[in-house]
Amino acid sequence: MAHHGLVVRVTHWINAIGTLALIVSGVAILFAHPRLYWGETGAVGGPALIELPIPFVFGHSGWGRYLHFLAAWICVGAGVLYVTVGAATGHALLQTYAGLQRVAYMVVVFVLGPIVLLSGLAFSPMLASVAPWVVSVFGGQQSARTVHFFAAAGVVVFLIGHVVMVAVTGFTAHMRSMIVGDQRSPAEDA
Repeated sequence: MAHHGLVVRVTHWINAIGTLALIVSGVAILFAHPRLYWGETGAVGGPALIELPIPFVFGHSGWGRYLHFLAAWICVGAGVLYVTVGAATGHALLQTYAGLQRVAYMVVVFVLGPIVLLSGLAFSPMLASVAPWVVSVFGGQQSARTVHFFAAAGVVVFLIGHVVMVAVTGFTAHMRSMIVGDQRSPAEDA
């Protein structure tokens, strides 16, 4: 089992809390409008690319949007710190993990993470006015929202797998390692 340094542990838990806030607020936003579109426009009553099988909960989802925005930037800050310190200290993903685990982490950190971030920024009205090219990359603000949904769903699938693997391969030892940095193996906990 890998020893996790202080920065890795702190950024892991900041991202865990931030990601939980992103999931809760993202679900609230989705309940406010559970339809996905392609292109620049989309509205209730208009044709949708995908109608998600969840109920509309009409009303203002302002708290969800504010929490989502705040949690996203907290996760971005912690993620940048994690990657920067990890590269400098050798706790890089390529060196620490093996096989499929390495690929999964690389995809989340360097593919899905940036797609989630850029697509989320692309449906921001402020960014659309300042940097319209970001919106164009996704084919419109509603396309960006659809891409954001599927990339975020990919991150959630990864997180479920991550938690299951932690539970299956020695929950107590992994939690100890991620909380206090202890390196005892799961066999030593038996």
